[in-house]
Order: sequence, then structure tokens, then C-alpha cells
Amino acid sequence: MPAHPDRNVPPSQVHAIGAPARRALGNAGLTTWDAVDAAPDAHLLALHGFGPRALKILRDTSTGRE
Repeated sequence: MPAHPDRNVPPSQVHAIGAPARRALGNAGLTTWDAVDAAPDAHLLALHGFGPRALKILRDTSTGRE
């Protein structure tokens, strides 16, 4: 599985970030890439189950870095 998923998969379904982080995104209503892109890092990191690893994976996906 690639470390950085493509943006055709909703962020709350990206398996590379792990189940707790996926649930955190879904529970917070962050179900689109636009919503995740607009969310400040501090907001994402404040979500229960969402940590620095998930943030890096999603942010690298947002910017197209591999």
C-alpha cells in the first residue's frame, strides 16, 4: 500500500493513516479533501486518535509530495 494515497479516495477512507485517525476525521465531519486542506494542523492534531503521522500523510498527499 502506498504511503501517500491519491486524492480520489476520501480522506476518511485512507487506510494508510489507520482506523482511529479515519474515525476522527469522519466524526469531525472532515470527509472531503477541501475540508482537510482548510483545517489547521492544530485542529487536526486535537482530534482524538489523529496524530502527527496521519497529519504528515494527509498533508504530503495534499501537496503532492511523495
